Amino acid sequence: MARHFRLPVPAALRLALLALGLAPSAASAQVADLGVPSVTKLWEAGHGDYGPPALLDHARLMARLDMAVKEGAGLYQKEEIGQSVEGRSIEHLWFGSGPMHVLLWSQMHGDEGTATSALLDILHLVAIHRADAPVRRLLDKLTIHVVPMVNPDGAERWQRRNAQGLDINRDALLLQSPEGRALKALRDRLQPALGVNLHNENWRTAAGKTMPATISLLADAADEAGTETPGRLLARRVCAVIRQSMEALVPGQVARYDDEFEVRAFGDNLTRWGTPVVLIETGPYAGDNADRELVKLNVVAILTSLDSIATGAVNQADPGLYAALPVNKSNLYTVIIRNASIVPGTGVAPFTGDIALDSTRAVKEPDAGGERQAVQAFRVADLGDMRVFATLEPVDATGLFAVASRGEWKAGDTVDIPDWGAFRSSRPLAVGANTDIALLRPAAPDRFTVVRIVPRERSLGTVPHGTGK
Repeated sequence: MARHFRLPVPAALRLALLALGLAPSAASAQVADLGVPSVTKLWEAGHGDYGPPALLDHARLMARLDMAVKEGAGLYQKEEIGQSVEGRSIEHLWFGSGPMHVLLWSQMHGDEGTATSALLDILHLVAIHRADAPVRRLLDKLTIHVVPMVNPDGAERWQRRNAQGLDINRDALLLQSPEGRALKALRDRLQPALGVNLHNENWRTAAGKTMPATISLLADAADEAGTETPGRLLARRVCAVIRQSMEALVPGQVARYDDEFEVRAFGDNLTRWGTPVVLIETGPYAGDNADRELVKLNVVAILTSLDSIATGAVNQADPGLYAALPVNKSNLYTVIIRNASIVPGTGVAPFTGDIALDSTRAVKEPDAGGERQAVQAFRVADLGDMRVFATLEPVDATGLFAVASRGEWKAGDTVDIPDWGAFRSSRPLAVGANTDIALLRPAAPDRFTVVRIVPRERSLGTVPHGTGK
């Protein structure tokens, strides 16, 4: 055990309430507990604005970590545990003086950054509330270690893999990635009693048949048999606590990740090496503020589960709540336009059916001096009868024609289409197409009114390029 990480937090420093560069209102209310309502309220009052998770690159992360260390005024310690393939530092922060060490890491996959923003918010909230009894208890009972960005090269490109093209989360045994070696060495040095592996999952993931899997949980197995060791029982109990917390905010939207042993994966191998691991996968969420709400859910899940460990309440959690979760499925589309008269735009006559759209996050790089933009890009994933699939955003197109939009069309326009069978588009409405989709209502013979444009992408926000702010 690396005892030099058990750093005492002086009582005088616990009284400091600093809100450097962040919303100060959270500091005005004392923390009564770390239950779901309290943590939710704290986050709403005092969370940071880091921009879209897709745009929180290494430079911005480093600036925020330096801010956290200053804000904590002795609370946080920080070290570089390694460097990425391209030489970006991999940072480790820790706080608390308790005998039980917990290691949380995020963004092994560079395009899975929701929890990174959540970890920054947790650092802020702990700093400004460290004088309050529930936070003092965390600091006294636990030593909490955070690696907020394992794969900074992937984050720079907003891609899953590192600069070698390796999936770091499948490099636990060969250890050919410097990022994987750094995480493994830290685990071996700390010998933490629990690991929390933070990811994002595909937005096609559903909890059961009809609900989005907004949060998926996994108590990693240590072997093919899924042996129930004391460590894995702890992980299952932690998952049960998180399930209860999440069900209070997103009922029916919590699922269980496939728990088959994956011999190459970090979570499974850390469990095998003696550190049981809880996997938290952040999934699909409806609405324009999805990223913001997903960050909040991560903060609530992490703080309530850490509190349950600090209080000992985790020992009374029912592991059956984890086992009873629906196993997540790839059964969800972001948008389904239902019951439309689909016009392929290839000279083929219209036919009735549904249009399923899936989506991905992407980053648009600017010209010199411009802004980086995060977008949600939509693609036609399937056409036909989609009744067995769930969706975040249903669109009822009964009585409407769906057609690849011409660039100048907008809602309310009237357009003349003399013959749908002869209609041709430079962007046909077909599987794989990334195109704006116009929904048209017949207004007169050969004349149609544009009711709605379903866009091929939506902006998630921008940040200035290259400032690190």
